[in-house]
Amino acid sequence: MKKILFPIFLASSYFAAQAPAGYYDGAAGLTGYTLKSKLHDIISVRNINRHYGDLTNYYNQTDLDRYYDHDASNTTKLLDIYSEIPTGPDAYEYTTADIIGSANAEGLGWNREHMMPQSTFYSNYPMYSDLFYVVPTDAKINQLRSNYPYGIVGSTIYYTFTNSSRIGNSAIPGMPYAGRVYEPINEFKGDVARSLLYFAVRYEGKLGTFNFNNNTNPASDTNPLDGTEERAYDPDYMTMLLQWHQQDPVSQREIDRNNAVYNLQKNRNPFIDNPTWANAIWGQIPDTTAPQAPSNLTVTQNSAYFTTLSWIPSTSADVIGYKIYQNGTLVASTKTPNISIDHLTPSTTYNFTVKAYDNGYLLSPESNTVSAATLSTDVYAKDLFISKYLEGSANNKALEITNKTGHAVNLSNYRLSIQLMGETNYYFPAPYELEGIVQNNETFVILNPNSNFTCYAINQARFVTAAPQMTYSGDQYLELRYKNMSVDAIGVSNANNFPVLGNVSLYRKPTVSQPTSTFNINEWDSYAANYCQNLGTLYSEDAILSGNNLKMYPNPVQDNIFITGKAEHIKSAQVLDFSGRLIYQETLPFKNKKKIPVHNLPAGSYLLKLDKRSYPFIKK
Repeated sequence: MKKILFPIFLASSYFAAQAPAGYYDGAAGLTGYTLKSKLHDIISVRNINRHYGDLTNYYNQTDLDRYYDHDASNTTKLLDIYSEIPTGPDAYEYTTADIIGSANAEGLGWNREHMMPQSTFYSNYPMYSDLFYVVPTDAKINQLRSNYPYGIVGSTIYYTFTNSSRIGNSAIPGMPYAGRVYEPINEFKGDVARSLLYFAVRYEGKLGTFNFNNNTNPASDTNPLDGTEERAYDPDYMTMLLQWHQQDPVSQREIDRNNAVYNLQKNRNPFIDNPTWANAIWGQIPDTTAPQAPSNLTVTQNSAYFTTLSWIPSTSADVIGYKIYQNGTLVASTKTPNISIDHLTPSTTYNFTVKAYDNGYLLSPESNTVSAATLSTDVYAKDLFISKYLEGSANNKALEITNKTGHAVNLSNYRLSIQLMGETNYYFPAPYELEGIVQNNETFVILNPNSNFTCYAINQARFVTAAPQMTYSGDQYLELRYKNMSVDAIGVSNANNFPVLGNVSLYRKPTVSQPTSTFNINEWDSYAANYCQNLGTLYSEDAILSGNNLKMYPNPVQDNIFITGKAEHIKSAQVLDFSGRLIYQETLPFKNKKKIPVHNLPAGSYLLKLDKRSYPFIKK
């Protein structure tokens, strides 16, 4: 039975109906890599990252075959794009119970296939368990595909499978790589392309840290990523993906799967919701003229561990970013004409230059060179630090991390690691990687998605993950790392930490302002299990509203919440319960007063939302 296809020119007619109202706010009218970055921001916020081991059960919600030779309302059979025969009976079929580790022939069982090979991101979370490209497929075909890219098979064919998909040498026009590729059947080429385009958008900002084609030997490099954050893939490979995307339009199966994954992960594949965005982003034709150089590079802030640079932007219209060089070595890139370069050594002189790059990745000449001599000491934290650790009943696990470094911090090189006990020794599983920007004097929370705190909601946390790092029981050693360097630690490595870390909430004392790789229980205040008051705020007793010298009090509250400091600029105040239901709202709440009335609220836990920031409080 042929699946129902929706022609690409009808995309806008079902796009609004499938995505929740307002989900893609801000994307309308954008094109090129500006659109790509906006979509990244939209689909990356507050995702729920599942544990790899739990995906098997989730496939009963996302990947049942209701589209070919099964009853759409009643099937337990998985849809395997590597073995599905759209025009007739399949050679074999699986239920989720048929999962196996390996197979020596087709049809013996299935396992989880990373459409973007996990070697690309070193098997790290959250990439490791992202349902948009981790799918159930025949185990034998999965093994044979290995980490070969998808592609067009040429005259040399090594394997042809029961549904006519095949593995052979690459014939992708323009690609120097001629090694093995896996070519899916035409029915699923668009599905594959849209999954890989999703990957390029979802993990923008981290793509340059992944395993990519570094052009040292392109003829043997199997990874089509090219190390760029915006373009993402080798141009010839992208041409193939866009062709597959056009030739095999979005199907009802993809629409349904997009909605099902959204229910689990709380994000969406934008190229299923609006297929025209693919060409709007990657269909641009770059020019062949290098951009003008940025100018007037200056040091605007200097400290012991960082320096902040700013410059006058390049005058070229097609500039999409800037590369920053420290003593001649590329150390960072940014889309804005300013950046803080951190992890510097005190009392050391560094030389910096900046180059602009355009949408064709042509580099401008260098800016002027500026020297920065770091201070011997300063008043700031030298790095991020863990400020709260919650180990409660069942899955009640939460960590709070604080930035008091004096500058905004890019989280792309930070990761959370946990040490587990194996059969004979301790080991570190693949880490959970952080992403995005955290501002100075800002905190964020990492939460287990199965937690059930009475004073903190899932949708408040910046990162929600069931990765091993957030399944601790009080016996494990936890680390916040920058690259492979330990920044801050909870517990003692290679040791059993119970009962110090079990069934307890630990709050870093306000007098502690520096991270340490050696855990010291004297730096922490201890509370009962499941205690989580003021989680996500700068201090444990009062909610300090970052950057505005504002303070909210009292907490718990009886009749009125008072705000001290300059609050006149706040446009909106809302009181919500932890389900997100709006209970009370004011516009320009502090124009003529400094309080919010709550005397009519029943006793319980609530959120006070001031513009875009939310702060928990308890009504007595």
